[in-house]
Formats: sequence, C-alpha cells, structure tokens
Amino acid sequence: MSSEWRTGRLGDFIELKRGYDLPQAKRIAGAVPLVSSSGISDSHAEAMVKGPGVVTGRYGTIGQVFYVQGDFWPLNTTLYVRDFKGNDPKFISYFLKTVDFFAYSDKAAVPGVNRNHLHEASAVIPSLPEQRSIANFLGALDDRITLLRETNATLEAIAQALFKSWFVDFDPVRAKQAGRAPEGMDEATAALFPDAFEESELGSVPRGWRVGVLGDIVQTAKTQLQVSELHAELHYVGLEHIPRKSLSLAEWGSAEGLESAKAAFAEDDILFGKLRPYFHKVVVAPFSGVCSTDILVCQPITPAYFGVAALHLFSVPLIDYADRLSNGAKMPRVNWKDLAAYPLCVPPEEIANLFNGAIEPMIDRMKANTHQAQTLATLRDTLLPRLISGQLRLPEAGVMLEDA
Repeated sequence: MSSEWRTGRLGDFIELKRGYDLPQAKRIAGAVPLVSSSGISDSHAEAMVKGPGVVTGRYGTIGQVFYVQGDFWPLNTTLYVRDFKGNDPKFISYFLKTVDFFAYSDKAAVPGVNRNHLHEASAVIPSLPEQRSIANFLGALDDRITLLRETNATLEAIAQALFKSWFVDFDPVRAKQAGRAPEGMDEATAALFPDAFEESELGSVPRGWRVGVLGDIVQTAKTQLQVSELHAELHYVGLEHIPRKSLSLAEWGSAEGLESAKAAFAEDDILFGKLRPYFHKVVVAPFSGVCSTDILVCQPITPAYFGVAALHLFSVPLIDYADRLSNGAKMPRVNWKDLAAYPLCVPPEEIANLFNGAIEPMIDRMKANTHQAQTLATLRDTLLPRLISGQLRLPEAGVMLEDA
C-alpha cells in the first residue's frame, strides 16, 4: 500500500446525516428520486439534497449503498453523506459497500444504525487521484452490467409488444378483416390468421380460436429435492433474487446450507412468485436449479406454447387476477388451482409455434446477457474490497478483468 493512503475514522473522511420525512400526502410527482433504505422507489417534484450523493439505510434495511448522480430526497429511513470532505463521491459509494453495517447496528428486531457509531468505523483512504481511478474502474464494470440489463429490458419490451399485437389486440386479424396485409409479417404467417371474429364469453375473439384457461396450456412441476440432495454447485433462486417486472433473473445463490426441501426447475421453466403476486416477480429460468416453495415452477404442456405461456404469466392482467385471488392477510399467496383457471383465448398450435420462433432468439440473448452480467458482478464484488483496501492495484485488476 502506498504511503499516500490515509488511516483514520470514517468520520474523518465523510459526514453522515439522517434523511428527511416526506409524508405520502405531501409527495408530488416529479423527476427527483426518493431514496429509501431499500433503494430508489419513487420520484418527487422537489429535491432536498444536491447531487451527486451517496445514501445508505439507517433503519429497516441496512447494508445497501446507493449512488445518486443528480439531486435527490433521502427519506427518513436513510443516512446520506452531507459532507464528502474533499473525497470523491463515487469512490465513497464503493468504500461504504465494504463497511460491515451490521457490526454497528443495534441488534433490534428491526435493525437500525446510528451515524455516530458508523463515524467510528476504521477507514483507510487513498489520495484523490487514486480514488477517482478506482471509482472509474469499478464504475466501468457497473456500466457494462447496467447495459446488459437495459438490453434485456429492451428485448422483453419487444417480445411483450409482439405478444400483445398477436394475442391481445389481434392486430393481424383486424388487418385481414379490413382487407390489409398484416404489418411485419410474411404471407405464409399471415395466412394462418383468420380474417374475422366471433363472439365468446371473453368477447370478440379470432374465428376458430378456442376459449380456454391457463391450465390448458401450462402445468406446474412439483419435483422437490430434499436437504440431502442440495449442494454448493446447485443454483438456488429465492423471491429475493427475482426482480420486479422483469423476465430476466438478476441474481441467484447457492443451495448449500439450505435447511428445507426446495422445488426443482429446469432451464426455460417459468418461475412465478406466488407470495404477494402484486410484486410481479416472473422470470424465465436461465439454468436448472432449485427455488423457494413460494415460487411456482411453470411449464408449457407442449413446447409450442412456451412463448404464449411465458408472456401470459408475465402479463399485467394475469398478475392482477392472481392478486385478487391470493389468500392470507399478512402473507397473501395465490394457489395453482386458482391461477390455472385464468381465462384466455388459446391460439392454434401453429401460430403459437411461430411466436416461439420470433421470441426465442430474444430469450436466448437475454439468458446469455444474464450470465455475463452475473460473471461481471461476481468479478466486481471480488475486486471491490481488495481495491478499496489497497491490497490490489489497478494494473493487476485490469489483467483479471481481461482474463474474465
């Protein structure tokens, strides 16, 4: 470690301050992010703190650190850096990720952290140029991860738009009914769609298409692995790993150390969070593994209906339906029997299979991006504490990145 690194208390290098109350009734829609102890969850019209800023949890959820580029409002459950004392804000955000916040918590049922206690944490900080170099290196890794996840979001939006056009709005049928060729579709595909509608209990549906329920095209896998069958190499997906409103898995863990039987799933199974379904946690599995029993493992009954099944399970109308039928005051869950009764219009197998052909390249790209993002995140998490402590220098970290 260079002699340019300074040793002291955290409070010697930054000053933390408690966030501010903002009752729901006083929140006005705007572009300013509201930062809580668990993340950026909403926006407001007025800023309380000038950016860039760094925020961490003070009460409830602790240990997470958020870097905010612009102006923001840190809520009362947070601590934010009021004074960086000449240090680089982005570097400080990475430095705080290495602090063991639980060592400074009050050990209550709902954990909390006192800023004065955190100020006493030991800190070793490099010179400002070194801070910026480290922050730029780690930031470039984060930017690559963000780009991969943004690419997945774009691919998901394209798949959703096509699903809605074919199976919700029935655009190809409407075009043929009006004597027009369906947009973006070759003649062979267009010929499979009817040119008229018929009335059903679901309203107007394409002529010849069957009205049914989700259970006609989707089944649940009920295989479980016992504790003795769980091991370190087996991937584990809990509800905490599944992002909201994203078909792509963000992270996962290991099955090692789990203390109860878990549901088994295969690659391309659809994982549906049945606990608090309004959280909208639905992903296509990018690998085989086990998952929480609060996740339904869904599979198309025939491969042709994979895409239709996945996009129905991911759709807002189905999530709303699941939410209405969930049971339990504090921990509402939807059961498969109720979910399977969700009414829908079942397209012919030929059309469903063509939809698969259209979206499967997107799904494959999304899975590849998910694995790459996880590789980069693992590397970042490995390098971060070593770079922040000075145990590893940037040239060595660059070589490790190239090797990865």
